[in-house]
Amino acid sequence: MATRIQFSRHGGPEVLEQVDVEPLAPAPGEVLVRNHAVGLNFIDTYFRDGLYTPPSLPSGLGTEGAGVIEAIGEGVSGWQPGDRVAYATGPLGAYAEYHNLPARHLVRLPEAIGFEQAAAVLLKGLTVQYLLRQTHRLEAGQTVLFHAAAGGVGSIACQWARALGARLIGVVGSAEKAERAQALGAWATIDSSREDVVQRVLELTEGRKCPVVYDSVGKNTWETSLDCVAPRGLLVSFGNASGAVTGVNLGILAQKGSLFVTRPTLASYADSPARLQGMADELFELIASGAIEVEIGQRFALAEAAEAQRRLAARQTTSSTVLLP
Repeated sequence: MATRIQFSRHGGPEVLEQVDVEPLAPAPGEVLVRNHAVGLNFIDTYFRDGLYTPPSLPSGLGTEGAGVIEAIGEGVSGWQPGDRVAYATGPLGAYAEYHNLPARHLVRLPEAIGFEQAAAVLLKGLTVQYLLRQTHRLEAGQTVLFHAAAGGVGSIACQWARALGARLIGVVGSAEKAERAQALGAWATIDSSREDVVQRVLELTEGRKCPVVYDSVGKNTWETSLDCVAPRGLLVSFGNASGAVTGVNLGILAQKGSLFVTRPTLASYADSPARLQGMADELFELIASGAIEVEIGQRFALAEAAEAQRRLAARQTTSSTVLLP
């Protein structure tokens, strides 16, 4: 028998329950992974509370983890039991000792990267990879604006931009977060709690604004972000922490300088096993070289998943959090 965290109804962390289940043999095309570490992400709470709908109830939770292949299903090639792997996409159910998922969602984990490191960074790191290397290919000397620069994705973006020789202006919500973003590699920071973001961008860029603005906040920062994009520049809206952006008047893009806007997702960029592995390899190389440091602020036992989510929602966590089966 093995431990699994699931929920049978939507609600707060209290709906999470620990159950003992018999691991299933992998179906055709699937692998069975024995998790050594599981990633905790805010999106997990959206499935739990009903903002996002799981396929059925009761449902497992989580999509990010790292471990070792225990068994492979019919038709799976290129993998074998004992392989070190990590994953950040696929079906819900990572909050468990064992997780069945299609082999196409796996990435090969090099020996230089630990299981806890991989579970803490893969989803966020792949997000930064497609943002900085594919949605827009960031180049040395470019100046870009990045909202929530001290958060999980932002902290990796600061380091990655520094490694590329780019100048990242990080928008943060406090002096402490500004200090953290700068320590991680932000070229400059803007404290939105006491500074005018648009005015500071104009000052920092000598009136040119930014060719690219990365915005994971959504509704509350939409207009501000548009005002920070240079003519013919790009606004990358990749999250909705404050609510979804709706009712967009496309004429505004013309008024503000023939701007481009995209709403990308990881699934659209990591759309094949080869592309997914290539993205992960670039991330792992930067971690192994020391250019990106993976910070794990909290470790919880798998059985403490509800408490981990409570602290995450209450903003009582720092850096990444992992669950340990």
